[in-house]
Amino acid sequence: MISFAQVTKTFAQGGREVVAVSDLTLDIASGEFLAVVGPSGSGKSTLLHLAGGLDLPTAGRVEVAGVATSHMSDDELTGLRRRRIGFVFQFFNLLPALTVEENVALPLLLDGARLPTVRDRVRAMIDAVELTPRREHRPAELSGGEMQRAAIARALVTDPEIVLADEPTGNLDSRTGEEVLRLLRALTAEGGRPRTVVLVTHDPAAAARGDRRVTLRDGRLVS
Repeated sequence: MISFAQVTKTFAQGGREVVAVSDLTLDIASGEFLAVVGPSGSGKSTLLHLAGGLDLPTAGRVEVAGVATSHMSDDELTGLRRRRIGFVFQFFNLLPALTVEENVALPLLLDGARLPTVRDRVRAMIDAVELTPRREHRPAELSGGEMQRAAIARALVTDPEIVLADEPTGNLDSRTGEEVLRLLRALTAEGGRPRTVVLVTHDPAAAARGDRRVTLRDGRLVS
């Protein structure tokens, strides 16, 4: 589903070149739940951004569903992220002026879905993450766990093939984090086809949820 072939990603920083990912080769199978671990600055988030087409490799090749992201136009990358990939972030990234229902609906509305479809799909996802009583609330009125559940609903509302989660429990206490991970694992395994999940985490308990774990250090795959 996702393939990295000798991928290097560099950034310019203060007049010098910083290597975030170096000569990385990794295949992530369709339906796999992969945990990516490593210390801060090891390249975990960069790997996730490359997998989601948010960044393009400086060298090497990243393929998503058999297509190289470097060969996609901006419109094609936008379509890939909008329809085939769901993102879950540490800081939730919910729009503060919108209700839970409106935040979850946003990806479908941006993609031009018909309103009856949007309403039915959004309410089903809000039910699935157990936020029905809170659907008219805005993010400031929610707990951290509720905000992350809303973010998971937004990530999954388009029924993506791939879910990319960047430290989704990083701002949660251990009990709430465990509940969020249980929910993420359960929801991504539901339906006619299991989703491919890439989870970036510092948390050993979160990494244990994966089918496989890989470790990055200094931008390189070490185990």
